[in-house]
Amino acid sequence: MKPLDLSGKADAREEPKPGDLPVGLLHLPFLRSIGRGVYMSMPEKRSQRLRQTFNLLDLSSLSISSVAPAFSISATTGIMIGYSGIYSLLAILLIAIPFIVSSFTFRTLNRHFPSAGASYHWSTRVLGKRIGRFQGWILLLAYFSSIPPILVPAAQYTLALIYPHGVNQPLLEFLVGSFWIGVAMLPLLSGARPTALITQVFFAVEIFFLILFAILGIMAWPHAHPSLPVEHSPVGGIFLTMIVASTIMDGWEIDSYASEESTQPNRDPGVGGMIGALFALAIYLLFVPMMIWETPGNALAGSADPLVTWIHYLPTTIPHATIWMLVPILASTAGSLWLTAYILIRGVYAMGRDGLLSRRFAKLNSRQAPSLATAVVLMAAWAVMALQLFVHSLNVFFSIVLSTAGFFLIFEFMLDNITATVFLWRMHHRDQLHEKRDRKYSHRIMLMFSSFTSFYLFILLVAFLFLSGRAISPWVNPILAGLLLAGFLYAVKKPSPSQMQESENFCQQYDEGIY
Repeated sequence: MKPLDLSGKADAREEPKPGDLPVGLLHLPFLRSIGRGVYMSMPEKRSQRLRQTFNLLDLSSLSISSVAPAFSISATTGIMIGYSGIYSLLAILLIAIPFIVSSFTFRTLNRHFPSAGASYHWSTRVLGKRIGRFQGWILLLAYFSSIPPILVPAAQYTLALIYPHGVNQPLLEFLVGSFWIGVAMLPLLSGARPTALITQVFFAVEIFFLILFAILGIMAWPHAHPSLPVEHSPVGGIFLTMIVASTIMDGWEIDSYASEESTQPNRDPGVGGMIGALFALAIYLLFVPMMIWETPGNALAGSADPLVTWIHYLPTTIPHATIWMLVPILASTAGSLWLTAYILIRGVYAMGRDGLLSRRFAKLNSRQAPSLATAVVLMAAWAVMALQLFVHSLNVFFSIVLSTAGFFLIFEFMLDNITATVFLWRMHHRDQLHEKRDRKYSHRIMLMFSSFTSFYLFILLVAFLFLSGRAISPWVNPILAGLLLAGFLYAVKKPSPSQMQESENFCQQYDEGIY
């Protein structure tokens, strides 16, 4: 097979060969100026490949568990109701639209470009290296800023379950949080299969208790006498609630970052994400209305543990029901911790493999897990947790930075949909996957949906910039500007000759059929 044409002058009439993928849009002048050439990130040797072990059931359970329904409801419902009252239900539906559409977008991109780098890799293949580098920066910010807000609650829920008097004691929270860092390292360093199996155990515990409490909530529904929380000026509150809700509608995309570890990398990744996104929405539409309807007054607004508050008011014969509710929340939080780290670790691994970060991040241990990437990600999260708990001034700063997680997640999904729009508009017809007429029509529909979703998410980002200074902190926008500027500088930085050589080597190895 002849090498990919990086000049942008490939003959469009040439018939594709088995395994060929479209090179990019480099014949368009505006993209030629952004980056000359795209590449497929490939491991240097066969021994450096991630082990292919996930089936569709594994990917689906990872996607659902990564959404962490119990933890997501408990961590965000109080905030959402505080922002928009009963309109929080509308906000969840409004943010679910672009995320559900994005799950289908991810399915399309996974089919063509299965890679542990997922989002950043797709941008590189379709839009060029520099935009891919910027997307990689957004990926790092989105997922790293999501880990400490999981780690600290994991410590607090653990203490609330086994030693309630230890809650809000920084030293105890630090010790328990450190314990959970160690627990997360076990599956992540043990490889893909142990990660999936341990996740499925925790997921089974979570779902068992959620089903139990859902039955109790449904039985109590006819006997509730609600005084519904109402927000008198809901528009701004709805936008802010949508930003918060974005952090509970994501996570399902983990199967995209696990695509290289799938036994069917061109078939299953993306399907698990669609299942996870739809499952998460169904859980939220079941529990949040029950919680609002069955909890009196504004007891949920601003509550640190909305699920526990709801169970407290729920008529039930289960002894210590509020304590038992902590079990699924903790199981959900723990699973979310190592699965969010998993996404970031796979992204760091792929960026190291492609030369965007140190090549040391691409090294695998004997279990085919990226050991250095795992250690660095978890130790960095551990350091942020320590600073949050013990240094008050830095706690305020990190709280502001970490509150931007929803912004960067939406930014990432917007870029993914832009990538899909460009790909479906200009490139998809050149691939052998589209010989059938029905696939062409389905991709035209996806083109319309991805275009709409890109614009939808852009409007939401603009709304966040206008509202965050008043609702969160006046320092939010300057911090966002600084982080985005850093990403821009990282994207336009000229790669070293060794990095360029590594990219060419990966492309050549792909052409030779190593992948």
